[in-house]
Amino acid sequence: MDIKAAIKEIKRGQVSPLYLCYGSEKYQIQEFIQLIQDQIVDPENRDFAVVHYDLADTQIETVVEEAETLPFLVERKLVLVRDSSLFSAAKEGGKIEHKVDRLLTYLDNPAEHSVVVFTVNGEKLDERKKTVKAMKAKGQVLSFMPLGGHELIQWVIKQAASRDCTMDETAAQALLASAGVQMAALSAEVNKLCLYAGAGGTITAEAINQLVARTTEQNVFGMVEDIANLKLERALSTFYELLKQREEPIKIAALIARQFRIMLQVKELGGQSYSQQQIASQLGLHPYAVKIAGEQARKFEASRLRSSLSELAELDYRMKSGRIDKVLGLEMFLLGLGA
Repeated sequence: MDIKAAIKEIKRGQVSPLYLCYGSEKYQIQEFIQLIQDQIVDPENRDFAVVHYDLADTQIETVVEEAETLPFLVERKLVLVRDSSLFSAAKEGGKIEHKVDRLLTYLDNPAEHSVVVFTVNGEKLDERKKTVKAMKAKGQVLSFMPLGGHELIQWVIKQAASRDCTMDETAAQALLASAGVQMAALSAEVNKLCLYAGAGGTITAEAINQLVARTTEQNVFGMVEDIANLKLERALSTFYELLKQREEPIKIAALIARQFRIMLQVKELGGQSYSQQQIASQLGLHPYAVKIAGEQARKFEASRLRSSLSELAELDYRMKSGRIDKVLGLEMFLLGLGA
């Protein structure tokens, strides 16, 4: 079952007694857990009905006993379990030993008065493990991976709409360019922008540029975008603004090198017919970042990207060894890109 189908079931009141949520998108997992909590737990009874465990310091037998124990003052309780080893290939940490058979017995006949949600912070489960096979057979196993570029833009637009505000795709792209792709940060920024726009208001790209502060990484990302579009004056303006903010030139150069390296990797993998999602997984990047890097990479020859990376490596050595003024060295590199 996919996430959308699971959400529809929960909203209809059909809540499974067992869930296994895994993936790198923590914000989506927390939203899903909140949905379950809102469905089965009254706010005034939350202290009695929601229990948290971490298998790094709690035996699985304790969790099973909790799930089997009848709830106090409520019909159903929610047992949230953070896991790092029972369902994934990660090595067990600490000295906690788990009796897995106790869990397997419970999975075979889960209590109707409990909803147990296991969360795994990782992109993959260990399909060889009995626990994973049992969860797939008896419960619901859901993958929470980063949204693709278009999906993320639509999610931002829906976040604004849920707060009674309007945002078009241009504004949503401007927000991603400023705030990055982390959903928790984006949600907070949308909330701030909606408060500024007011109920029924419209969030514009101009308002985003005024109200949303760019991180150093996003500023460097914008610099590379301007360089790719031959807007050298804007790129230098961003560079000087970063210097005013007392950002270290060596750090700026390292971030530029990182973006050029990503562009080269995306270009090469794309040339081997890898999909955007496959490239994102291979490089450990968000799909939206891969999409933008791919668009930037098309404006450079692979040979130019390689030579730029070699220049940045040499510049890094010269700056760190004091053989060149750091600001001057980075200025010369940026000017050279525009030549």
